[in-house]
Amino acid sequence: MRNIRFVNLIQRLNTLNYKNSSAVLKQTNLLRVNTKAVFSNSNGQSRQYSSSSQGKFDFSRASIYTLFGASIAGGITIFMLNSDNRLASVKAHTQEKVEQSEPKLEEEIVSEPTEKQPGNETPNEASEQSQESNSSLEQTKPVSTEEAVPTEGELRAAKLDEEKFLPEIPSHAQYLIVGGGTAAMAAFKAIRANDPTARILVVTEEDYKPYMRPPLSKDLWMTDDDELIKQLKFKQYNGNERSLFFLEDEFYVQPKYLNEQENGGVAILTGKRVEQIDVQNKTVKLNNNWEVAFDKCLIATGGRPRNLPVFEKSWEKIKNRVTLFRNIEDFKKLYSIAKEGKTIAIVGGGFLGSELACALGHVSKKFGGKVIQVFPESGILGKILPEYLSEWTTSKVRKEGVTVIPNASINKAQLNDEKVELGLQATKANGPHANWLMADHVVVAVGLEPNVELAEKSGFETDPKFGGYLVNAELQARNNIWVAGDAACFFDIKLGRRRVEHHDHAVVSGRLAGENMTGAAKPYWHQSMFWSDLGPKIGFEAIGLIDSSLQTVGLFAKAEEVDTPKAQVQESNESLRSEIKDTQLPEGGQTSELKAPKSMDEYGKGVILYLKNETIVGVLTWNVFKRIAIARQLIQSQEKVTNFAEMAKLFRINATGLEGDSSN
Repeated sequence: MRNIRFVNLIQRLNTLNYKNSSAVLKQTNLLRVNTKAVFSNSNGQSRQYSSSSQGKFDFSRASIYTLFGASIAGGITIFMLNSDNRLASVKAHTQEKVEQSEPKLEEEIVSEPTEKQPGNETPNEASEQSQESNSSLEQTKPVSTEEAVPTEGELRAAKLDEEKFLPEIPSHAQYLIVGGGTAAMAAFKAIRANDPTARILVVTEEDYKPYMRPPLSKDLWMTDDDELIKQLKFKQYNGNERSLFFLEDEFYVQPKYLNEQENGGVAILTGKRVEQIDVQNKTVKLNNNWEVAFDKCLIATGGRPRNLPVFEKSWEKIKNRVTLFRNIEDFKKLYSIAKEGKTIAIVGGGFLGSELACALGHVSKKFGGKVIQVFPESGILGKILPEYLSEWTTSKVRKEGVTVIPNASINKAQLNDEKVELGLQATKANGPHANWLMADHVVVAVGLEPNVELAEKSGFETDPKFGGYLVNAELQARNNIWVAGDAACFFDIKLGRRRVEHHDHAVVSGRLAGENMTGAAKPYWHQSMFWSDLGPKIGFEAIGLIDSSLQTVGLFAKAEEVDTPKAQVQESNESLRSEIKDTQLPEGGQTSELKAPKSMDEYGKGVILYLKNETIVGVLTWNVFKRIAIARQLIQSQEKVTNFAEMAKLFRINATGLEGDSSN
């Protein structure tokens, strides 16, 4: 009877193999779990590739593995078949097993004991037994594949078996992307656009698929619907809802099925970190000791928040009350604290610190609590804005309910009655009056450091001044290895070597890297822009070298209702701002005689020009939007500027005020 069960199982597997393309025997690359594959290197030698430290089997790289099992006397038979002839092999092997089983089966059935003793049956009875035996054999012969159709239950069972044995990730990725941020998203979209059947594996440490970071410090905080926030959705200023994630889950395929997709696809492997890249052998090692081979690789690891020594050296109870704000989990933690009406201290007066101060100020009006912002500069955004505009911005943030403490740094941190007590040290003569600051929680927002941990282990060169991986004009670090986003240190043909940490740069550099991975070989020439919104009423866009230590010239006019980030989103239905393709120079309008502003209201909108040797090297538009293309042209022209009234016409500003700063 065992042989009968074996033959029936073989029939079922044979039928499923021919009738169902997704059945067990159709799958490839099946034995990655607890297996080792043998690859050949450039010297013709073999090396082992393992997905697990307990690997037991060796296979050729040219093989694609297929598994099926049949229970014979409590054992398991496993077949490893080549993809080119596995169907023929399975059919031939199945037929051979059936033929071998027929005589044994006949013997077993004929010799099976009955009530009559052997030799006592009549000729008629012997004839009937022979006919019954032949009938049983006919029933056990393989059923024609054209006649037998697997049931829905059989197909579902085969699918479950298939998922059980498939590895979590493929052993090989045509395109491998290390990091799952904005640059990674832009890269895999560009790859798919140029190679529609591309198979792309993205490995990210986070537990989420690629998402937008700017709303974490802007739009999410301005959304007053808690249910939307729980779903990681936000309302734009025009009232439209939007998800934090770039793409729906349906866009992606599961990593285990990536190499089974005839038309390619993108798979995201979350919660894993690439520890090392073997450039010569084109493999990466993950933090769980898995290895993945690749054809081409992009490093898009972004950056990590800087910390302050005073907190790095603190004991654990203080560290638990400090957030280095960067990702979704940081937002969730900080939002829950703000909802409890706690006192939150923000250390840092740059982009992120100032955005969070305005955002938390908005939330504190709803839930109570207190928001304090501390920084060493004289005013908010003091490193990029001229002093007069920085002071104006600081006054606006104070009106949002934020306690602003400029000219102060943190030199001590200790616990006092379950609160964090911060020691303040004056950075200038007009520093803070108090020596200590009490808060329930502290947010450190003092910039980013590029994630370059792979450099030392993998042999990549980094820039000693700006940080980041050194790349050539095509964003290539090594052969078949590219870098994009915050982690790339590139050469700007106009401004020299740079590293940029903004959304637009991540989008553009990621897209270019993706195109070059498919053979475009394009140089990076783009002058990346960046923007920031301090609530719904103040926003700016900038391009080039934006540094308050440079000589600046500001052209200003009184703002109107349409001159706000809120009005901009209502018009464009887009809260994320990036490069503008329209590069047409606008027609100039009438411009009044320029003179110094008489009141702070006249800083409502304008443009600030950053100069070196009377040549424009940077432009910042203040509550003036969609003029970055014009600013880009001015920087690229490298012409000396003397007629600032004509500059106002280019930006369509009916300027009534001019501010000059002779800083060098």
